[in-house]
Amino acid sequence: MWYYITDSNQRKQAHADELPLLEEQGAIKPSTLMWTDGMADWQPASEVRPELFDDKPDVNLPSIPAKVINSDVVDYDILGDDMQIVEVELDPGEVVIAEAGAMNYVEEGITFDTRMGDGSNATESGIMGIIKNIGSRVLTGESIFMTHFTHEGQGKKRVAFAAPYPGKIIPVDLSQIGGELICQKDSFLCAARGTKLSIAFNKKFGAGLFGGEGFILQRLQGDGMAFVHAGGTVVKKELKGETLRVDTGCLVAFAPTVEYDIERAGNLKSMIFGGEGLFLATLKGHGTVYLQSLPFARLADRIAGQIAPGGRRQGEGSLLGGVGNLLDGDGR
Repeated sequence: MWYYITDSNQRKQAHADELPLLEEQGAIKPSTLMWTDGMADWQPASEVRPELFDDKPDVNLPSIPAKVINSDVVDYDILGDDMQIVEVELDPGEVVIAEAGAMNYVEEGITFDTRMGDGSNATESGIMGIIKNIGSRVLTGESIFMTHFTHEGQGKKRVAFAAPYPGKIIPVDLSQIGGELICQKDSFLCAARGTKLSIAFNKKFGAGLFGGEGFILQRLQGDGMAFVHAGGTVVKKELKGETLRVDTGCLVAFAPTVEYDIERAGNLKSMIFGGEGLFLATLKGHGTVYLQSLPFARLADRIAGQIAPGGRRQGEGSLLGGVGNLLDGDGR
């Protein structure tokens, strides 16, 4: 038996034995019109020869869209150990944003400009946008200005940013953690253009009052590289439904899928004499958590505790502290 097949106003003739091969080649689809002797009119192939399409529905799947990258794609190197520097490599036209005063050095061809805001949303350039940006920066305890470094030359050039105190710089690919990271308000260092910085209010009163980070946290959003800084050694944890209890000052950042709260540090005796503070931060759910071993506030307290009133150094646990100062040339 011979069949006539039409598609896109083109007709061709095929024998019944050829139909399975034509279907495999895609020349015949369920919606393709067919006619053969004895039929009153053209009909879809799925009705004329349904056996050709068993378990093969006529579904026109849309093409997979290409991944849209809104942030600049930058390369980087982290240099040093305890006082680290992140060196960001820019191609012509690329931009990296940073906290004011974080820049360590910049190569020729890269210009920098101080602006209000991160530049992620050009529509917020009016008066209300400026006020919103200023308010967000003030609430997070940061400078109201940010510096934008733009590569306007040729080839690849580098700009470096230094950590503000001993610790580690954490590179975070926001596209790998759902496009968002919640972090302590003074941890942001720099990021690729397209990263949005905003505030994240702590919704729970107890967590905001006793959680060590306060009611205001910082939110980073985007799909590029961002760099945050933490004190001491940094530990990355991946929660998979379990609960993690953390010293309130040691929490650096966490994914928005992680639930953050506080709980009492054991019984009354443990709270008073345990030395771990009155409360612990509790993190549960699924997602990434970054912890630090030495919060800056704790480091500052230790340094201040070694300085006597008037700026003189305290003896380090010894009655001979003053004599020691004379011997090492530090007597005053």
